Amino acid sequence: MSQLRIAPALVFILLCLSCRSDDNRVRVACVGDSITLGGGADRSDNYPSNLQRLLGDGYNIRNFGVNGVTVVRQGDLPYVQESAFTRAKDFKPNIVVIALGTNDTKIQNWGQIESFVADYKGLVSEFQALDPQPQIFLCIPVPAYLDGDWINKNRVRELRPKIEQVGQDLNLIVIDLYSALDGRPDLFPDQVHPSPDGARRIAETVHAKLIAEKK
Repeated sequence: MSQLRIAPALVFILLCLSCRSDDNRVRVACVGDSITLGGGADRSDNYPSNLQRLLGDGYNIRNFGVNGVTVVRQGDLPYVQESAFTRAKDFKPNIVVIALGTNDTKIQNWGQIESFVADYKGLVSEFQALDPQPQIFLCIPVPAYLDGDWINKNRVRELRPKIEQVGQDLNLIVIDLYSALDGRPDLFPDQVHPSPDGARRIAETVHAKLIAEKK
């Protein structure tokens, strides 16, 4: 009798495991810095969380943002050396959205900016080597609204042609987050990181491009 009582529970567990292994949702890896990671206790107002709500249940959005990371490999915190980079690749994404560059404008990293394009291409190549190969989107970083040796609004603006060059050379789609939030300092409480409304605008911009370029 005890075996008969256990059997239905085992069947239920096996069905649950089967459902997990047969997850046919589109996997989207959001790669980036603190602007991707978001803030707050539960980080629910970051752009990947908003993107999940916009795309719906057919998509599995994962946030691989890390505070302070750079594109340049000789920077103070290169993204390619972070565990999040490994986890993003292990996720086997169907789509990768990369939003990096803001921390490269810090004065200690800007001295390495000549390697930005080559290092960005190297980062992208590791995603392109995945099987199956994901669709990759590059983002022009959102504007910053401050000067100085930390993140700098003028240097952020100078990243545009560099990222556009990576996109052109590798035949990748570029999402212009800069234009989407330009002239809206009200959406950046600390002049760098977006407010919840700013995060929603980023998500809407990314969502529109993903849907337009859906394969």
